[in-house]
Amino acid sequence: MPSPSTVFTEMVTTTDRNWSTDVTDNVSNHNALLRKLKDKSKINTVSGGYEIARPIEYAENGTYQRYSGYDQLNTSASDVLTSVRYDMQQIALHVTASGREMRMNMGSKERMIDLVKTKKANALRTGANQFSIDLYSSGALPAQIGGLANIIQTNGQGTVGGIDSATWPMWRNRFREMTGTNIAASPSVANAASMKADMNALWLTLNRGADKPDLILMSHDLFALFELGEQEQQRYASSDLANAGFQTIKYKGQDVVFDDNTNFATNAERAYFLNTDYLYIVQHSEAKWTPDDEKRPVNQDAVVVPIYWMGNLVCTRRAAQGILFDAA
Repeated sequence: MPSPSTVFTEMVTTTDRNWSTDVTDNVSNHNALLRKLKDKSKINTVSGGYEIARPIEYAENGTYQRYSGYDQLNTSASDVLTSVRYDMQQIALHVTASGREMRMNMGSKERMIDLVKTKKANALRTGANQFSIDLYSSGALPAQIGGLANIIQTNGQGTVGGIDSATWPMWRNRFREMTGTNIAASPSVANAASMKADMNALWLTLNRGADKPDLILMSHDLFALFELGEQEQQRYASSDLANAGFQTIKYKGQDVVFDDNTNFATNAERAYFLNTDYLYIVQHSEAKWTPDDEKRPVNQDAVVVPIYWMGNLVCTRRAAQGILFDAA
């Protein structure tokens, strides 16, 4: 007869082979950015490497020239590519059960299933909440991925992906401080109009024809102010994000969404203008919310099933990303 720990482990892992999908789905269902990346197939898997490397353009091809007749043509080599490099960061999540819990549910398949469902639901909820926090983070915590606050900074500067934007201006993100003093904290039609003017100005710096932001993420205060200015025009939109349960308003045809987690607070007073063509989640093929074999602590009556993730949020063009913020 199998032991209760064996039954528990088999139910967590063998009978539920979709951990990777389940955790990813649960996170994306609570995070507009991850949902957008998932819908655009921007969650990539790699099989190895010490770091994540992606080629980027840093200059134009220098051989472009206007010529006439027998003019000598410029056939010199053009060095236009370099690479951004992001560390592989790791996340562990554990589904645990004490010997007492397992033995109390032994002999009843229904009770053991309920125990596993409860443990799994807690793990999924924790994964969703914590990974959402990481996606907005500056990467300041040990082993934390570099989130939006790292990639898109309020002064446009910073070393991201191993490239120092102080040395390479092409690697700076766009930014704009809102006009006025603390206007997000004083919602009014006039302040909403002022915010809209600042959004328009930032948008122009990010727009290159069809290459433009396709998602704008706002903290609660800025979203409320933006919504106040748009209510009469009723630009609420039917979109994939709206159909997924996110409240969206359209701005220049793109989704504006507010997000709710402890790293993007109600009074954060910022809006990220994202071009997700240049944003990716890159994860390791052997650690994409992947369960490992059970572990048994030597000094505890318990069983632990680890779930591992390894990867990072990757940006290949910071100049296509922007931030609007109220620093007052």
